[in-house]
Amino acid sequence: MKRKFIIYLIGLSLLAITCKVTQTALNRDANGKIIVNLSPSPAYLNPQESMKTIHLQKGYHLELVASEPMINEPVAIAWDGNGRLFVAEMNTYMQDANGTGEGKRICTIKRLEDTNGDGKMDKSVVFIDSLLLPRMIMTLDDRLLVAETYDNSIYSYKDTNGDGRADEKKKVFSNETENHNNLEHQRSGLVWNLDNKIYVTVENVRYKYDNGMLKSEYLHEGPGGQWGLANDNYGKLYFSAAGGEAPALNFQQNPYYGSLDFDDQYDNDFQAVWPVISTPDVQGGAGRLRPDSTLNHFTACTGQSIFRGNSLPTDLNGDLLICEPVGRLIRRAKVINTNGKITLKNAYNKEEFIASTDMNFRPVNSATGPDGCLYIVDMYRGIIQESAWTKPGSYLRPQITKRGLDKNTSRGRIYRVVYDGIKPDKTLPRMLSIPSAQLVQYLAHPNGWWRENAQKILVIRGDKSIAAAIKTMATTSTSQLARIHALWTLNGLEVLERQTLLGALKDKDAQVRKTAVWICDEAVKKGDDQLVNALAPLKDDESADVRYQLALTLRFNESEQANKIKEELVAAHPADLAMVASQKKYQNQISARVANDLAHMKLAQTDQQTLMEGATIFKQLCATCHGAEGKGVISGGKGMPAPILAGAKDVNGDPEKLIRILLHGLSGPVDGKNYADVMPALGFNTDDYIASVLSYIRNDMGNKAQLVKPADVKKIRMLVGERNKPWTIKELDALKK
Repeated sequence: MKRKFIIYLIGLSLLAITCKVTQTALNRDANGKIIVNLSPSPAYLNPQESMKTIHLQKGYHLELVASEPMINEPVAIAWDGNGRLFVAEMNTYMQDANGTGEGKRICTIKRLEDTNGDGKMDKSVVFIDSLLLPRMIMTLDDRLLVAETYDNSIYSYKDTNGDGRADEKKKVFSNETENHNNLEHQRSGLVWNLDNKIYVTVENVRYKYDNGMLKSEYLHEGPGGQWGLANDNYGKLYFSAAGGEAPALNFQQNPYYGSLDFDDQYDNDFQAVWPVISTPDVQGGAGRLRPDSTLNHFTACTGQSIFRGNSLPTDLNGDLLICEPVGRLIRRAKVINTNGKITLKNAYNKEEFIASTDMNFRPVNSATGPDGCLYIVDMYRGIIQESAWTKPGSYLRPQITKRGLDKNTSRGRIYRVVYDGIKPDKTLPRMLSIPSAQLVQYLAHPNGWWRENAQKILVIRGDKSIAAAIKTMATTSTSQLARIHALWTLNGLEVLERQTLLGALKDKDAQVRKTAVWICDEAVKKGDDQLVNALAPLKDDESADVRYQLALTLRFNESEQANKIKEELVAAHPADLAMVASQKKYQNQISARVANDLAHMKLAQTDQQTLMEGATIFKQLCATCHGAEGKGVISGGKGMPAPILAGAKDVNGDPEKLIRILLHGLSGPVDGKNYADVMPALGFNTDDYIASVLSYIRNDMGNKAQLVKPADVKKIRMLVGERNKPWTIKELDALKK
């Protein structure tokens, strides 16, 4: 008996050793400033070794959830209502510096489970195989939505026989248009937001779930963004754009109303990042490095999330986490609301929330989990940039080969962030297995993951028998967030009574009143005059957030009463900078579009079609770096990632220069100004594709120049031949001398 007890104690000791990893201390100078490791090793480290190199702020530490060989090349995660974790794997992503074999259909989505509640996954099954670079996943009920790279359609997968593998595949949204954009410039997201709409980046659409299918809803302006999409407790969305070096953008208002950014929504201090090691492998080159060889500015900003859990300190709740895999770090940003205008600030002084000295630490995504902790997806690899930026002759290529970064592939880790003295919630979700009446209670859960998933599942089930219980919560709960989720759940079930909605417009809590105004969107847009009259008193609401939402909700209603309210809002509240700027921008956009439409109507039908196609391409691809209006990316601070196109002499000049740039790319200074990135080649697209986007650029944004024809592109393509490096402006100018 005594011997068995000793063995038991030894077992517990070994378990403690495997669960807790002691970090290697950072070196600091006499003033407490971190001393950067200037000669980091690119060598592979096993998970326990790597965790020692990942430094978190005081009190926080990491626990390993899953690693290779259980998972490989993880890029995105999502839990279903029963707490099972789905992991999208891009198994073919950059397996060498040329991206060889990237188009093979050998990628997978795995389903992981923690069967004993210790926080570490111990069961894994390949849920879906033979995929092409899966980039978006979202759970519904017992179905998983998936979108792959180069495919504009969306599919649902389901395991019908209980073996853990999906055996049912259904196309829930169809778009057969081919997508040839670089994989870094394609949509991501699939976020079920508070308003029961599903959002993505890049494309000017959002989706609504309707009886097993997704229906697209048009956004009058693209939302921007690239990899990653976050939402907070009140439905605000946060985009980011690595191509535009914008760590966060378009978070002032819902993209349904159009984009809005401010030059001062964050400053140069926020854009500066603070790695703890030398970061030579940055595609922006030497201009993106400090004298100590560390990354000086966000460049691969991605995989952001708002922490919404209940198992970490309360002051982290509502903060924005932004992954920066080139810098091997994660930023924690404080979100500050001033009269409805949002600004961001680094939570630390010239330091990061998480930073590693392991060169293979590549955080690409983050999420709040059902246990109330923060989860980090580490792709753990040498190369993080796509092959368009790693070609022979690029700045990156010698950095990769010198350090052997191309040798580190096919691994990956998922961590959870825990805090000293706070135990993660071990309650195992069983939302898919319980009746709807029991789900209602979770609309009031302190963890946003539970509230969001309870609402989603209730709306998907469409069970209207529990409407009374939800109405009671919406009208009597002492929890602000419970009342908000209850209102949106009633709205999603289409059982929200007008009396309940009107009552919510008078709620004591400003966020509940704002929610009620937001819910009025669709009815107001359809011309519900009674509802417009009911909203009118809120123009004098004490909350700037409510006033801002009122202006947005009335945006697409042009009745005399609605226009009067909007005018009074702007006149009476000039300090509501976001609301005033939003109204002004929208009005200017409408005026500009009317003028453009009149000009385009004079063109031949085929030319009009060319411009429409070019506009779609520009808004989904080029706007990331050049700005939606061709005036550059407004992301705070200074230093645009790409030249301004509006009114540019080269845009309005000889089209042959532009054709060459799109076919083969552009590097080096433009008009004497250096940019941190290169313009990638788009020559793999058709002549029609190149001609349409150039025609749009030359006939919008204030530009007035002749259209480019596919024959013009074909002529230059044949003349230049097999060029494999980008042009410089100096080279292009010399061609005309």
